Amino acid sequence: MLAQPIAFLRACLGSLFSGGPAYRRWMLLLVAFIALGGWGYSYQLREGLGVTAMTDQVSWGAYIANFTFLVGMAAAAVMLVIPAYIYHNKSLKEVVVYGELLAVSAIAMCLMFVLVDIGRLDRFWHMMPGLGKFNFPVSVLAWDVVVLNVYLILNATITIYVLYSKFIGRELNKRLYLPLVFIAIVWAFSIHTVTAFLYCGLPARPYWHAAILAPRFIASAFAAGPAFIYVVLQFISKYQGVEVREEAYRLLRQIITVAALINLFLLASELFTEFYNATSHVAAPKYLFFGLGGYNKLVPYIWTAVFIEIVAIVIYVVPRFNTNRRLVNIACGLTFIGVWTEKGMGLIIPGFVPSPIGEVTEYMPTFVEFSVCAGIWATGMFIFTCLVKVAAPVLEGRGKAPASEADPEPTKDPEPSSQEVAA
Repeated sequence: MLAQPIAFLRACLGSLFSGGPAYRRWMLLLVAFIALGGWGYSYQLREGLGVTAMTDQVSWGAYIANFTFLVGMAAAAVMLVIPAYIYHNKSLKEVVVYGELLAVSAIAMCLMFVLVDIGRLDRFWHMMPGLGKFNFPVSVLAWDVVVLNVYLILNATITIYVLYSKFIGRELNKRLYLPLVFIAIVWAFSIHTVTAFLYCGLPARPYWHAAILAPRFIASAFAAGPAFIYVVLQFISKYQGVEVREEAYRLLRQIITVAALINLFLLASELFTEFYNATSHVAAPKYLFFGLGGYNKLVPYIWTAVFIEIVAIVIYVVPRFNTNRRLVNIACGLTFIGVWTEKGMGLIIPGFVPSPIGEVTEYMPTFVEFSVCAGIWATGMFIFTCLVKVAAPVLEGRGKAPASEADPEPTKDPEPSSQEVAA
């Protein structure tokens, strides 16, 4: 009874420990960054959050900025799931599992960023329902913890079931896993919507207190996430021998283009509202885009982010450019960096500047924060690489259970012999 699961685990481990020089160098590089992050986090645990640039005035920084961005990365997996399972797009259905693996990795990074941001580890038990002071359903953060963990369980369950079924040669039971897929689609929208509600539900922070924030979160997620997947699929195709159809790349490019245009349109709408008839609430966006009272550390970053997002959109929409795979890859990289800047530091820090009593405190991450962030990103990429390394051979039909451990073929009645027919 346990022969098949054991064979599956053995095959997974075998895939992880096999690979060429490029695979080993990549994993060693990730381990080096993970070690750097481990050093930074151990130093922060020993000395306290005082080693970061966060203060009483700016109490969220690089950790929460990355958390917010990565929630969108996790939600973006739905842009492969919807065409694959609702519209039955065969080209994306062949690679949809990789989007779900990215969601699992992104949620793991989200939880790690929350863990390092809360400071002492003994505070973590308050995030566990029934153990600490979870404050559910009053706290929006408690809602966020719930939806993130449920989304992680949904995607992990779906991918494990699909991979295990293909490994043992069993047909997928649609009545078993399709309901989970459709629940995950709805849940993907909920995780980023609830994350947006964390910010726009704070009336003392006018920069976040806007109904347009949740749509902006969804649009930016559906631009940056598929942009990352677009590039990653090419690496998977090159190094894992996975066949990705051109139609899949074309559809992803269309999704990125539409989402990126909507994201910039929503940003422009918000800035028009803030600046056209400026009120006292214009201080935060003014600090971000033009500086405030001589404080302007974020100004070059946000204008660079907006500029490179516009350059990326030009590449996406001009036929002469969007048929060039190399240019589209550059555009995807620009979209990823632009959204990370605009939705990370460009969203979190201005929300605290100026403070409710008019103080201006600038924030720039310390080396400890950089090292911890690099370590968590490396851990997430390590997890994603391991998952892809396990999944690719199974999905391509190269990793299968031995004949003795696979599901037996249905028995058929033997054909009658010629003597039996004559009789």
